[in-house]
Amino acid sequence: MSRAVFIAGTDTGIGKTHAACTLLHGLRAAGHDACGMKPVASGCAETPDGLRNDDALALLAAGGVELPYAQLNPVALREPLSPHLAAAHDGVTITLAPLREAFGRLQAAHGTVVVEGVGGWLVPLAPGLFAADIAKQWQLPVILVVGLRLGCLNHALLSARTIVADGCRLLGWIGNHVDPAMDAPEENLATLCELLPAPCLGVLPHGVAPVRAAGYLRAAVAALD
Repeated sequence: MSRAVFIAGTDTGIGKTHAACTLLHGLRAAGHDACGMKPVASGCAETPDGLRNDDALALLAAGGVELPYAQLNPVALREPLSPHLAAAHDGVTITLAPLREAFGRLQAAHGTVVVEGVGGWLVPLAPGLFAADIAKQWQLPVILVVGLRLGCLNHALLSARTIVADGCRLLGWIGNHVDPAMDAPEENLATLCELLPAPCLGVLPHGVAPVRAAGYLRAAVAALD
């Protein structure tokens, strides 16, 4: 049976893609047929092949399989803005149906699909539609990526509370050392372990490439077995 997981983040720029790529390398090393998906991506560049997003391309490379780009990233938007704004500027209305169709194709072809969200949990995609609705409507368990920096406790606790309140299963969380100069990192990690309502599935060091960091996410890989 195909499995899937939704990678959420406490904010923009806290390493969702880094964590998702690292998890893909870990899954593949453990023998999983795994691929990534970035349903919605803002900040895409014009290329001879069409709009392309760096995060989506990183997921494609980490999965190690040939996929049509549009399956991996069905909604590619030009401007690096909140998706609802970028979509409006492109004259696009984001709906879940084409995203779900692309996801279904990936599920049919691969044992595990790692779905990376966009921005934080409640980033708007369209009027009445939020990034959270992808996980909610597809009934995906959620792994929350916590960017370890000043303010992470509040962001992590609020995000976790909302994920659970929205009826999603919070499978666990991954700490990501985005700020190597963060004060009291171990104490902050201990506080997150104490207060978050799900287990820590790994802590990623700063500046280590996903293929080399995969060993730090053994618990995340095991949670998807």
